[in-house]
Amino acid sequence: QVQLVESGGGLVQAGGSLRLSCTASGRTFSTYGMGWFRQAPGKEREFVAAVSSSGVTTSYADSVKGRFTISRDNDKNTVYLQMNSLRPEDTANYYCAADPTGWGRRSRFNYDYWGQGTQVTVSS
Repeated sequence: QVQLVESGGGLVQAGGSLRLSCTASGRTFSTYGMGWFRQAPGKEREFVAAVSSSGVTTSYADSVKGRFTISRDNDKNTVYLQMNSLRPEDTANYYCAADPTGWGRRSRFNYDYWGQGTQVTVSS
């Protein structure tokens, strides 16, 4: 069982930056691939970024590539999402999730554990 807690969301102007954090309980964090997803009102939850268990392999949605960076610190049981050049369309509730295979895949159906989410609002 893995429990995930996100933090770092808030209100920011367009062009600004935020860093989201997701801290996991348990001793097996380093075996999980980790992903960030987001969901805006009335829309499906969508993939944002993922990182493999070792941190070596990352992947990004096209809409955030070059602006967002995912990273992890296995000693701190934490995964991060650095978000730069934020746009109003990035406004959503952001969730972190754990992939038990360790890969960090793009489909939300591959993730067994989810955090409660943190709201990001970007004003124009």
